[in-house]
Amino acid sequence: MQSRVIPKVCAVLAVSGLVALPWTAEAQKKVVQNAGSDTMVNLAQAWAEEYAKVDKDVSVEVSGGGTGTGIAALINGTCDIANASRKLEEKEVEKAQAGTGKLPKEFMVGYDALAVYVHKDNPLKEISIEQLMELFGEGGKVTKWSQLNTTVPKCSSDQIILVSRQNNSGTYHYFREHVLKKKDFKQGTRDMHGSKDVVELVSKTPCAIGYSGLGYRTPDVKVLLVSKKSGDKAYEPSITTTLDGTYPIARPLFMYTPGTPPAHIDKYMKWIMSAPGQKIVEETGYIPLPEFAKTSKTSSAK
Repeated sequence: MQSRVIPKVCAVLAVSGLVALPWTAEAQKKVVQNAGSDTMVNLAQAWAEEYAKVDKDVSVEVSGGGTGTGIAALINGTCDIANASRKLEEKEVEKAQAGTGKLPKEFMVGYDALAVYVHKDNPLKEISIEQLMELFGEGGKVTKWSQLNTTVPKCSSDQIILVSRQNNSGTYHYFREHVLKKKDFKQGTRDMHGSKDVVELVSKTPCAIGYSGLGYRTPDVKVLLVSKKSGDKAYEPSITTTLDGTYPIARPLFMYTPGTPPAHIDKYMKWIMSAPGQKIVEETGYIPLPEFAKTSKTSSAK
């Protein structure tokens, strides 16, 4: 009787073992927490989804919230990778080192040509950094479209509505530093939580003008050409104008890890900065690293 029972028990154990295998494999999968820049969140998600096909033992979980959110997570040791649309400040580096005991490691993973958006029916074609200062900067005197020699359809008030980002955004800080020359923003700007929100509001508001990452461009908005000074040649944001420096408000995009990353994260970062990862940068509307920007340099970014 016993000889008959033993095979059945073994069979049950064998089946149980087979059932448990997928769960065990899933439990062993390495999870990478990637948080930060809202400008980069769609790009980071595209990377994560594609990388799941490359390394099935790693799962990259992406969240946005802004560069400030990512940097806070880096300082607190609650993320493996922080996305930032600006460079870490020295005080942030010191806080991260004090919080985690590790000096943050910086990876430059691409570029963003920060775009200036207006409603698609707005006839304005270009704008200068000087004019943007007068529009968005505290004490700026430009408040009406007629002051820019522009009549905007369906904007009967002529009043310019300024659309900005919240102050924990890397895009906000970049714009304040490089366009407003560290001046404060005017009171009354409409501060949006996400890059996508800026473009959506501008697309629905004929009187509006806003700034956001080029990767959020849609057919419902117009991207203005930008010049350094009024009267200078204005340039469209593109791969060419970003890499040759003629577009005046292009910026690098960064990812930070707390110290030298472990092997599975280091492998992921190297993949991001390789041809397959940089192809995704261009496909999502951003600017790849120079060594991966081929003949497409001559065309505008999507």
